[in-house]
Amino acid sequence: MSSSIDSLPPNLAKIVQRFQRASDQKRRYEQLIWYGTKLKAFPESDKTPENKVPGCVSQVYVTASLEDGKVAYQGDSDSQLTKGLVGLLVEGLNGLAPNEIVQLAPDFIQETGLNVSLTPSRANGFYNIFKTMQKKALECEK
Repeated sequence: MSSSIDSLPPNLAKIVQRFQRASDQKRRYEQLIWYGTKLKAFPESDKTPENKVPGCVSQVYVTASLEDGKVAYQGDSDSQLTKGLVGLLVEGLNGLAPNEIVQLAPDFIQETGLNVSLTPSRANGFYNIFKTMQKKALECEK
């Protein structure tokens, strides 16, 4: 089942619409890299095996904490484009309740048009980052 923009959380819907307005792949890549630059500095002390996203070619780290019942993510990667994917997801998922995050399907990436320009390993990386963020949201609830 594919997600329509209307069924996405507001922040994620905004991101999808921004990418849909990008006229070509180059603009989408620039936008993706911009999301990476928006990430807060990731503490070196959090670059631990528990926070490392499995199955990514790049080094990717994600942490999650619960603040007033809402998930707050932080993330980082050593690759600019992957860092952009992390930034996009952090921006899109921050402030949601864990159950909202767990119920999301990753197919909204197709709505952005990015899936056609991502290499198979990056597309797989996106999926692994997304799944890790869902797992961390669940762990926050415990």
